[in-house]
Parts: sequence; structure tokens; C-alpha cells
Amino acid sequence: MYSSELSDTDRDCLLALNDVRFHWPGRDGFALSVDSFSLDFGEKLFLKGPSGSGKSTLLSLICGIVSPDSGSVCIDGTDIAKLGASQADRLRADKLGIIFQQFNLLPYGSMLQNVLLPLQFSSARRERASANGTPEDEAQRLLQRLGLSPDQHARGVTRLSIGQQQRVAVARAIIGSPRLIIADEPTSALDADNRDEFLKLLFEEVTRVNAGLILVSHDQSLASGFDRRMDISDIASTAATEVV
Repeated sequence: MYSSELSDTDRDCLLALNDVRFHWPGRDGFALSVDSFSLDFGEKLFLKGPSGSGKSTLLSLICGIVSPDSGSVCIDGTDIAKLGASQADRLRADKLGIIFQQFNLLPYGSMLQNVLLPLQFSSARRERASANGTPEDEAQRLLQRLGLSPDQHARGVTRLSIGQQQRVAVARAIIGSPRLIIADEPTSALDADNRDEFLKLLFEEVTRVNAGLILVSHDQSLASGFDRRMDISDIASTAATEVV
């Protein structure tokens, strides 16, 4: 399925970045460097930093959306930077749950269809989502935990409020127990009660399957429940580059 040559150190942790160098092409481009960073199984990391500091670029590298110019990005024993496009897609579908800042929901789908979507691309996640019933049962359980009642589950996402759309995106990311959850400003549209319920559910899911969590947020009131709290500057250095 996946293939790569890794050190024993990189195989022992969930996520490891080593000697990563990346730049966006073009004049006055943006460059990011990570000498060494790792995340253990079951570890929860709160990551902060000002706009433009490289957080989104770092997450894109971890998710395999962009590839580094050099270095390794190892997820659960596989260097995603060395995979072909189809293998990288499979790894991302199997092992990553991503809560996008812009949600990226299917506009023509219902709540339930959007939550079930990752299971169409990963038989491993579909199997895990079926452990205690059908995948539909699991999707409904997650939606209800996030305050979305069963009578709403068939509703199209274009009819939902921004806060409701965000909760659907959260349920979609965690269904099927991915190994690593990446959350980019996941509580920005939630009120205090729904934010607290979301964090409770997220921590429960991470603990239950010994997954890793990287949550990016400007809201430092969320940071207390995390194992590590870091600024992007603690992980990566950035610079402007001029490419002629």
C-alpha cells in the first residue's frame, strides 16, 4: 500500500518532520523551514501564530497537499513526501481527519452525506466506523453529540448556519477514527456551549483511538486542555524569497 525508507526514530512517533524546506514559487515567494518536529501517538498540540506566519503552509505539508523541496514528512511510519499522488491520496484518506478553515462541504449534499463522504475513499475508516453498527449510525451519533438533532440530518448544507456547517465539518473529520486530526480554526463559528461540546468530543475521540491532534487557533482560551502549546515560530522558520 504505502512504501518508504524511514529511520527507527521516525517509525516510533505518529508524525515526524525532518530537514523540511519548502517555498512557494514566484517573485517574493514565501519559504518555510522545519529542522525537526515530532508528534507522539495520543498527543494533543495547540498551535498558534499570527496570520501570515506559515501555519497554513505547515499544515499543507503535513497533509501532503504540497510536497517539500527537500526533507521528510512521516505519518504513522510512512514518508508522505516520497509517495506518488495516488498513494498520498490513499494515506490521507485512511489516516488523516482534516477540519478545514473554510469547511469544504459538498454544497449539494445533506449533513449525513457530507459526514459519510470520507468513508467512500477509505475502506479502513469505513470498517472502523462500522464497529458498533452501521456507518450511518456512527455519523448520526457524532452529529447528535455536536448538537445537531436527527430531524436535521437530511437537510442540505446550504440551508445551514455557519456554526452548523462547522459542526458538520467536525463530524466528517473524525468519523472512522483517523490516526491524525488536523483542525484549522475549528471553533471560530461556534458559540461557547457548542465550542465546549466540540472540544469534549474531539478529546474523547483522540483518547479513544490514541490518535494525534494538531489544533490551530487564535483563541488561547482553548489551550489549557492540550498536552503541548507552541507558537509556529517554535517549529518553523520563515523568510521571503525572490525567484527570478
